[in-house]
Amino acid sequence: MTSVTTFPLYEENRHAFLLLGWEEQEEEGVVQTNQYLLTSGDEAVLFDPGGAHVFPQVLANVAERVDLASVRHIVYSHQDPDVSSGITLWLSIAPRAQIHISGLWTRFLPHFGIYDQKRITAIADQGGTLTLKGGDVIDLIPAHFLHSTGQFCAYDRRSKILFSGDIGAAIFPPGKRYPLAEDFAAHVRYMEGFHRRYMASNVACRRWADLVSRYDVQIIAPQHGAVLKGPAVKAFLDWFRELRCGVDTIDDWFGKGPSALTPGRTR
Repeated sequence: MTSVTTFPLYEENRHAFLLLGWEEQEEEGVVQTNQYLLTSGDEAVLFDPGGAHVFPQVLANVAERVDLASVRHIVYSHQDPDVSSGITLWLSIAPRAQIHISGLWTRFLPHFGIYDQKRITAIADQGGTLTLKGGDVIDLIPAHFLHSTGQFCAYDRRSKILFSGDIGAAIFPPGKRYPLAEDFAAHVRYMEGFHRRYMASNVACRRWADLVSRYDVQIIAPQHGAVLKGPAVKAFLDWFRELRCGVDTIDDWFGKGPSALTPGRTR
């Protein structure tokens, strides 16, 4: 399989935010994911580096850009296996890296083989900041119930890029994938189904959109789909603020009539 070259979203004065390259040929039945690398001087941060399935490709992309010993932080937006099931592999090849994840999920990490809690930093529900040794700051912004009960986004103050986790995700048809979506009106059709099903409610969407609007976000970098840039950022936030999803549309998933199943019956 051929791979797509790493795509720089920002690169200036030894500070870079990169969408790592991905396989051009997608595998049937495997969810497509994005992985991101931030370099700040001699320090590197990974955002949602993914599961064991994509580890070889992501490792190759990271190693092309930095010494693996410089990876000091790995930020996980939430606990899903496509996000974090490669954690043991990353900790083994990045011996100085610290894991940052919601405090809700630290006790689940042993199920992925993690037993050294000293390498895990729990993010408090209200969020916080991650200050790199060169002085650059990453804000860890709450995004609870979008879709995980303990989800966080990460905002790099220097590049003004928001790593948004599952928020802003798109699901492309086979062969239609692209890295950058500048035309939101043309792109939204790939986003709507995912967001209506995976986001918890409009209450959560609106709260997050209002919170993120306080930041000067120039680019939204989601864990699935395409990066949103320029006017697409505001267009997405306006759309997401009004989205009816999850429990708002619960009849779509359960059905409006009485269930055909009754207690004690299988048919």
